Amino acid sequence: MSIVNPQSAVPGSIIASGTAAAFTPVARQSLSESVFLQLQGRIVAGSLPAGEPLPSERDLCDLLQVNRGAVREAVRRLEQAGLVASRHGAVGRVLDFRRHGGLDLLPSLLVRTDGGVDLDVVRSVMEMRSAMGPDAARLCARRDRARGHVLLGLVNRMGAAHGELTVLQELALEFWDEVVDGSGNVAYRLALNSLRRIYDPVREAMASVLSAELTDELRHWHLADAVVRGDEHLAALTSAELMRHGLDAVTIAIEALRGDDHPVRAADLGT
Repeated sequence: MSIVNPQSAVPGSIIASGTAAAFTPVARQSLSESVFLQLQGRIVAGSLPAGEPLPSERDLCDLLQVNRGAVREAVRRLEQAGLVASRHGAVGRVLDFRRHGGLDLLPSLLVRTDGGVDLDVVRSVMEMRSAMGPDAARLCARRDRARGHVLLGLVNRMGAAHGELTVLQELALEFWDEVVDGSGNVAYRLALNSLRRIYDPVREAMASVLSAELTDELRHWHLADAVVRGDEHLAALTSAELMRHGLDAVTIAIEALRGDDHPVRAADLGT
């Protein structure tokens, strides 16, 4: 990508080439946040490709119609997020977010620029959840057996929900919060926070997709009981069985939606 010369706009510059039309002037509230989100979105979408120089500070001020302070703060955040590498006095270079970014990017990847849901991201999140859950349950049984009594209390509340999926969904989220907290693994806790931010935009649709998992009161009880008894193997096994329900259901839903001409919306996952 060509960069505007600080002294003059040459024919091959960003502005002269028409790229300026791809940017949206930033509203006058939370300027640095707006600049950061727009640049992050373009890096993730590939319109600012990895390996290319970031537009210069002056160019960004002109393109986004903001002050230099907002641009500098946004670029600093991009560097912290692993999206841009900069050297003092030099133009920043866009990094490959797949190699340098963190889980905090997943919500940005979930919803595409056309407003559709990226099904591969949904699948990836469910696969990560299915991999992390059993080990978190195993560690919970090892490190925090008393937590199992809290889990049993949640299972009792699940039974009282009489199959109401939205209620069961909230209880299941609380259940896994307890399991992960009981694991004593801060990396799992932070990863769950990131997964939750991805889950929230599609929560309503996912309730029906995950119905087999949410209504499996017996396996939830066996998992809670395994934690109480400190049975690591059974806790991990039961967790894997529970999450297999969800992963299988999401996989089926994704395969049914692939090939549609229109963008897949969050609500389509539950149909």
